[in-house]
Amino acid sequence: MLESFFSARPRQGGAPEAVPPVTLLSGPPSCGKTSLLFQFAINRASETNGDVVFICNKRRLEYKPPFLSQDIDPAAELLERIQMKYIEDYEGITKYFAAFHLYKSFPTAIIIDDFGDLFIDRSCQHKYGNARGRDLAMARTMALCQDAIAYANQKQQAQRLCNLLLADTHQGDSPRLLFIYKRWVQCILTIQGDISGSFILKYSSISGNHLAKTRTAKYSIALQSLLLEVFES
Repeated sequence: MLESFFSARPRQGGAPEAVPPVTLLSGPPSCGKTSLLFQFAINRASETNGDVVFICNKRRLEYKPPFLSQDIDPAAELLERIQMKYIEDYEGITKYFAAFHLYKSFPTAIIIDDFGDLFIDRSCQHKYGNARGRDLAMARTMALCQDAIAYANQKQQAQRLCNLLLADTHQGDSPRLLFIYKRWVQCILTIQGDISGSFILKYSSISGNHLAKTRTAKYSIALQSLLLEVFES
């Protein structure tokens, strides 16, 4: 899974790397999550020769655009296969996935940046008439997302399976809404900073209610580029 984020020269041809249907990338602010997501989008499009949908808030993306790996040409034709879809709140997500069964073809990956920030406490509480409206809205949206991905993968060949990658922001050692995510997410990548100014990305697979850490990578963002420093399996 980590190779899908960091390979600046993705494999050409052959079967793509197995990626869990639903994955969460979570880390502190300004740690490079959007840059990692965009690198994943590039690699996934190359590995599968298919399209990728990148869902985000337009204003946030324009304010903090992603950095690319050094070997990626910003004018590369491959980037044309990444479809940008801009939304303002979680209702844009529900509308997109609610219509999934109408599509004749599906992307090989759907990436949602800042997923948790799409759910505003006050509006969710008002809609559901419940103090925990945000939790309810997230759970229902996650269920809809998973159902749509499962439907897409029933219609597609094994080498073109559709994957969902979510990103969220948290402070501390674990995702802030892990109790919600772990019901639908098969693996979690968490980011922690170190004293050198780099970031450690940890891959964890979920088995039942347990997280089994398997691999780590160390990276940094320097000279307006995403740089892989160390990869440990």
